[in-house]
Amino acid sequence: MAILAKHPKAATTTTERPVPRWAETVAHVIPLIGLPVCLWRLPIGFGFQMGMDLPRTSQPLWVTVPYVFTLSLLSEAFALLCSGLVRRWGEVVPDFVPVLRGRRIPPAAVIAPATVAGLAFTLLTVDWVLTEFGLAGFSTVEYTNGWWRALAATVSGLFVLWGPLVLALTYAYYRRRCRPAR
Repeated sequence: MAILAKHPKAATTTTERPVPRWAETVAHVIPLIGLPVCLWRLPIGFGFQMGMDLPRTSQPLWVTVPYVFTLSLLSEAFALLCSGLVRRWGEVVPDFVPVLRGRRIPPAAVIAPATVAGLAFTLLTVDWVLTEFGLAGFSTVEYTNGWWRALAATVSGLFVLWGPLVLALTYAYYRRRCRPAR
């Protein structure tokens, strides 16, 4: 606490309790996990099939391009938002928010949406496993060759890690904010 008194800026950048090193690392990794899928989508928005053996979409580019760009930007924005689970701005409203600045954020206001998002993305993991391995009647799209299929499986396989990682970060946030200090 003496450090906080000497350095006023430290009080606005540090969390109430220390963040585990693994959680800090996971918060940095999540946007990197989402990035390959975002990049994979971009050519699809311009009509390139990325090796998928499907008929070309009948949607005009003025529909598909903004849709894919918006989806990719939102995906990365939400991935970056996960860093609030390990940052001060996930505990106290930042100073740039006019009316609420400096107020403590109730842990449930962070834990509830993060848990719902983590569970939703974990359902994507289940869907990916069923689809990728052809289980329970699920099947994946056909690709023109094995290299495209392997690339698609790798990119989407990275993306499905997002849900479990968000749940792990949420649990670390819960332990830091809701459990008594040892």
